[in-house]
Parts: sequence; C-alpha cells; structure tokens
Amino acid sequence: MQQPTPPPANRFERRRAHSRQALISAARRILAETGDTAVSIQQISERADVGFGTFYNHFDTKTALFDAAVADALEEYGQLLDKVTEGIDDPAEVFATSVRLTLQLSATHPEITQIIRFRGLSHVHTDTGLGPRALRDLEIGKASGRFTIDDPKVALSAIGGALIGLLQLNTVSEIGPGAGEQMAELLLRMLGLPADEASDLATRPLPLLS
Repeated sequence: MQQPTPPPANRFERRRAHSRQALISAARRILAETGDTAVSIQQISERADVGFGTFYNHFDTKTALFDAAVADALEEYGQLLDKVTEGIDDPAEVFATSVRLTLQLSATHPEITQIIRFRGLSHVHTDTGLGPRALRDLEIGKASGRFTIDDPKVALSAIGGALIGLLQLNTVSEIGPGAGEQMAELLLRMLGLPADEASDLATRPLPLLS
C-alpha cells in the first residue's frame, strides 16, 4: 500500500490541497451519476463550492480533472483491497478475493463502482489504482508457478474487461454473490488453476469491506 501523503505544511498549502480535492470529489460525483464529462467548468466549480478561477489553479482542462478523479477513485479502492488482503499469502487467493469484492463494491462503495464501470477500462494499464495491483499479483502468481500465463499484461486486459462486464451486468440484471464466485472461478481456471482448487478459492469466506 502506498504511504499516505504528508499533510500540507502551511495554511496556504492546506487550502490549496482542500480546493483541489473538492474539485476531484465533485468530478467523481459527476462521473458516478452519468459518466458524462460534458458539464461546464462553471458547473463543476459550483459542485465543488469553489470559485470559477480556482479550477485553473489546479487543472488545465476538464479532461485532466476527470482523469484525476478516476485515478483518485481507483487508488482509493486499490488501497482498500490491499488492506483487506494483506494477510493472504497465496496470490491465487488474493486474486479470487479481489474479484469477488469488486462485485460487492456496488453495495458498499457505489460511487467507485460507477466510475469503474464508466471509465475503468481506459485505466486498466495506468500507473495507479487497481491495474498495477492486479498486474503485481499476476506477476507474483506467474513467478511462483501458481499461474500459467505467458504475459501478465495480456491476462490483465482479459481480467479487466471481464470484471467491468460483470459490473455492467449487475446494473441491468439482478445477480447475487454467486456471480462473483463464478467469475472468480472462471478467471482462476483461465490463469491455469485446476477446476477443484479454483472452486475452493472462489467460495472461501470473504473479509469485510469497510
């Protein structure tokens, strides 16, 4: 898990950091509501409760702000997954747990779920958030012999698409926790685990998301 950013040293820096985070939080809410980034900078500033000019103190374009908002949401969830899986040594179990918790995310962290659904695919191979953590786990699994894959980045592409597809399915059809177990089992088998072991890992008790 990344170390927390140290607090700003003085009042000016604290106010600046607060206004930047207010803009990012406003952009996260907008993305979660519709996925639409066509709103004006004025509307974003009003949602953030900051002055119009404050926007340009932090971001050159709306695209930069919305990219920062997606990265912020994915990093928050990535750190959460790190926390709940930190006591698990087996990379295959870490992977299965993360897959299943991603579906539960829709109930516990709906804003993040919507952002992943709308924008997650374009951030699968970025340097922050879920992507690099999943790639790390795939590389560990390959190095340890748990996963029989040639290229972890190709595997990450397949897994990212599958998870986002499952989140999309969850918005148009009622699916229970069993869907997360099925997805975890399917992906573990794709990564090379035997069917019986994949089934066992996909149905173990889950840690709680907080």
